[in-house]
Amino acid sequence: MAKKDNPAIYYFHQGTNYESYRYFGAHSCTLDGQEGVVFRVWAPHAQSVCVVGDFNDWNETAHPMQLLNKEGVWECFVSGVAIFDAYKYVVETGEGEKRYKADPFAFHAETKPGTASKYYPLDGYAWKDDAWQRRPGTNPFESPMNIYEMHLGSWRRHEDGNVYSYLDLAKELPAYLKDMGYTHVEMMPVTEFPFDGSWGYQVTGYFAPTSRFGTPHDFMALVDALHQAGIGVILDWVPAHFPKDAHGLYEFDGQPCYEDTNPLRQEHKNWGTRIFDYGKPEVQSFLVSSANFWLDYYHVDGLRVDAVASMLYLDYDRKDGEWAPNQYGGRENLEAIAFLRKLNEQVFARFPRAIMAAEESTAWPMVTKPADVGGLGFNFKWNMGWMNDSLSYGEIDPFFRKGAQNKLTFSMMYAYSENYILPISHDEVVHGKHSMIEKMPGDYDQKFANLRAFYAYMYAHPGKKLLFMGNELGQFLEWRYEEQLDWMLLEYEKHRQFHRYMKDLNHFYLKYPCFWQQDDRWEGFQWINADDSVQNCLSFLRYDQEGNGMVLMLNFSPVARTNYRIGVPRPGRYTVALHSEDAKYGGCLEKRAKSVSSKPIPYNGFDQSIALDLAPMSAQFLLLPISKKEKK
Repeated sequence: MAKKDNPAIYYFHQGTNYESYRYFGAHSCTLDGQEGVVFRVWAPHAQSVCVVGDFNDWNETAHPMQLLNKEGVWECFVSGVAIFDAYKYVVETGEGEKRYKADPFAFHAETKPGTASKYYPLDGYAWKDDAWQRRPGTNPFESPMNIYEMHLGSWRRHEDGNVYSYLDLAKELPAYLKDMGYTHVEMMPVTEFPFDGSWGYQVTGYFAPTSRFGTPHDFMALVDALHQAGIGVILDWVPAHFPKDAHGLYEFDGQPCYEDTNPLRQEHKNWGTRIFDYGKPEVQSFLVSSANFWLDYYHVDGLRVDAVASMLYLDYDRKDGEWAPNQYGGRENLEAIAFLRKLNEQVFARFPRAIMAAEESTAWPMVTKPADVGGLGFNFKWNMGWMNDSLSYGEIDPFFRKGAQNKLTFSMMYAYSENYILPISHDEVVHGKHSMIEKMPGDYDQKFANLRAFYAYMYAHPGKKLLFMGNELGQFLEWRYEEQLDWMLLEYEKHRQFHRYMKDLNHFYLKYPCFWQQDDRWEGFQWINADDSVQNCLSFLRYDQEGNGMVLMLNFSPVARTNYRIGVPRPGRYTVALHSEDAKYGGCLEKRAKSVSSKPIPYNGFDQSIALDLAPMSAQFLLLPISKKEKK
């Protein structure tokens, strides 16, 4: 049992207990020779707290908790608790109201519609991912990263409509991702949540994988299977807000506890959620511990931190009069900034190889720079500007694209200001935004051609890659979270061909270091012609660290062009390594040139040039010839 001077409690109140899940919550222990479970919870405004559950027939008087300190840590020992026993805390507020609350530190929860926590010790799982854990260290900025974002409940379903369990996913998902050429999977939030329609972004259990798909050990088995297949695991993690469900963190002890007490900083009204008080030490301990927990107990490889912009700005989604400036008169949330820096410093201190990616949609500077030089300390950031501009261009009728060429080129003005991930995420294929292929203009065949060319542009552009599940199928319908993906589309030749294209494009990306080895520096990129907006054409070079590389030639018009000349950096034969309009991908080319030789005709600022035939709506990748210097 705890003492009042217990360091776990002391550091929790200092905001520096970064593994508070080892102390708070429900943990097995022995007291006076008797085995049982010790429950600990933080409720600083409560008059009293008791534990009720299956083990005491939900009797409020059976197990009152002891107040350990004036800061509100409560504790109780209970014998006879069995694995999977449901429980809650009965918190008596200062006004005498009793609130039944789930355990903020619970490792497991009831399946809906139940809202109780469940006792579940996490030890006992035999991990088999030693090879993954001991793999040689790599520089993530110089390594391929091709992420498959997915919603676990709607990837595949059984014939009766029931969701796949964690164990079902463990049998099928790793092999599929490996075969398709993905390096990582990013799972939309698995942290326990009550409402399916929130997709997991309104969290009530920051230490519990949702019970919708199985037990905590089952989720470990899924991560384990992915690692054994060589697939990294990234989880969406949501420290920006939490819902107002009665059993959750909302006014936990009758007053704002985890949320801010200031009404002007307390709530996202349009989201119907509360905002954490990032300046409160206990909240810092809680959230940093949650981040560490998933990398610690579940071996996950990183976190994508949701809605960072909403944390950084006091006026985010607020009208005049609905927010108050900081102490210096600015709109920046100083406490949130300090928290994010602390979060990243502490995660990397324990897990140096972690991926910490920010979903940050503004021009906030130095998101991916270290905290000690003024950055936020993430190592990656979603490039929302690239996403918005490129999709906007893709949706334009080709006749009008000549006036929007800058939407494809402007991103190179800032491509190396941060370490970017290029995201085509779930948010782009819901809420009336159309699926990716439906965004594309033209008839049936032109939509596919447009999309193949778009993805070629994406994969060649500097930055790591992220695609939402189903995009590889060419789905015409938007994503529906209540149903599985439209796998039946693979019964149709056009979709099979598109699926093959995405698989080949993924493996093509992995094969050639020029697409990922210099993602963070200008030496990896060179324009050939960024200005041919009249013909909707674009060409550029990517280089690896050895000087090897690739030309990407894009034609975003529905018109074929013959003998289209572009400058090239060296003489020799340029081999077409991949063409989006090959017939095997459903394109218009039964035959095409396999290579083209350069001529000493100066063009685009180069001494050499090549002449290409461009199919409508097409992309072709051409390997640079090895120079005489390199041959030596």
